[in-house]
Amino acid sequence: MRFLLLLLIALGPVAAQAAPPQILLDVARFRNLNKVEKGGEVEIYVTVPTQPLTYRQRAPRSFQSAAMVTLEILKADGKSAYREVIILRPPVLTDTTIAIKNPQSFLKRIMLPDGKYMLRGTVRDQYRAANGETTVEKPLVVEAPAGVFLTDVVLLSRPAARSGGDDNFSRGGYRLTRVPGGSYSRGAENIFFYTEVHNAPAGQLLRVHYHLTTPDGSAADADATLTPQSGRPTTVVGQLPLGPLPDGPFTLFIEVYGGPGNNKLLAGHRVIGERSTAEYAPAGAAVPR
Repeated sequence: MRFLLLLLIALGPVAAQAAPPQILLDVARFRNLNKVEKGGEVEIYVTVPTQPLTYRQRAPRSFQSAAMVTLEILKADGKSAYREVIILRPPVLTDTTIAIKNPQSFLKRIMLPDGKYMLRGTVRDQYRAANGETTVEKPLVVEAPAGVFLTDVVLLSRPAARSGGDDNFSRGGYRLTRVPGGSYSRGAENIFFYTEVHNAPAGQLLRVHYHLTTPDGSAADADATLTPQSGRPTTVVGQLPLGPLPDGPFTLFIEVYGGPGNNKLLAGHRVIGERSTAEYAPAGAAVPR
């Protein structure tokens, strides 16, 4: 009996380490500003938590994991519109028993014609054969709504900062630091966001209303103004305090009003996030690609 108990204790950590790898896919759709090639610009922010990965010893007090990520976008007829394989190698650790291992994240921007697609992301643990692969799929619709519209809302971990850079993490003159999975953890006091308004009447002062709500009825509201630019989308950046909102999912609504007294709804969009004050989620290590 004592031998069996010791065996179960010994096997416990092994079973805990056998969890399959994880992959998070955050998708934001924007419009392609090229008037000749109509379609959308799809941003895919991929995050691979390194906690479940298998670490192999490379040298004394030197351990490393590796994951292979396959990104695919399939057309409605099943044919491939995009496919890429990326190998992630997190930093070397001297001790694999540490409680927190930073996730690895990267961003891809892909031009797609309007239409319906399926996004598929697969992560494979390079050092584990059994239970070492996970696949996530998300339907994807690329289209340009008629009239005034808002693009997808991107949730950020810090305020959108003015930037003159031209890389994957810059958009609309701002540098954006995304929140993996839209999850705000311990220490987060505000949510930050970015979106774009298209086809709004240029030169007119419009009202933007922000509404943050949770399933239990808790809510926070704020208003701002913007003046749309001519011939290009108008950026909308901002922040709202999480304040007394409880743990769990929340929904952020962004609405643009115009017309007499700025009381006519022109466009609206929403994004769903989550708050978890009991967990600590380190920021992803951004890998520009």
